[in-house]
Amino acid sequence: MRTLTRTIPVGSSKHTQFVDITDQVAQAVASSGVSDGFVVVYSRHTTSRIHINEHEPLLLQDLGLLLERLVPRDAFYHHDDFSVRTVNLTPGERVNGHSHCRGLFIGASEHIPVSDGMMMLGRWQRVFMVELDGPQTREVAVKVVGV
Repeated sequence: MRTLTRTIPVGSSKHTQFVDITDQVAQAVASSGVSDGFVVVYSRHTTSRIHINEHEPLLLQDLGLLLERLVPRDAFYHHDDFSVRTVNLTPGERVNGHSHCRGLFIGASEHIPVSDGMMMLGRWQRVFMVELDGPQTREVAVKVVGV
């Protein structure tokens, strides 16, 4: 059994952004020496997520608009009411209740089978770190397991 654990730093330049990390994950799989197994890709943050979808710019724009319609950035969120909130406050706390709520609709991780040393992604599938509260630099954990 072989394993590899890697943390990938991923930067974003927009508040909401789909950042393609497929190549970095594929590099981790290749470095692991695993021929048959799986890779787990996991966001170490509550306001960024991991998602597999097609890397087509208009689709990514549509997905961002969908998140805005479902969870508007300018709505009221109790999480952002610092006059009454007393838990998990830090200096420079971000107004990001909407980002946490958007995360409810996207998983924090994806599991991808590995065969012949390569991820078994479909023709159009790409792995994205979904930024919900950027711009920031995030940490994505990658764990490859197999033989």
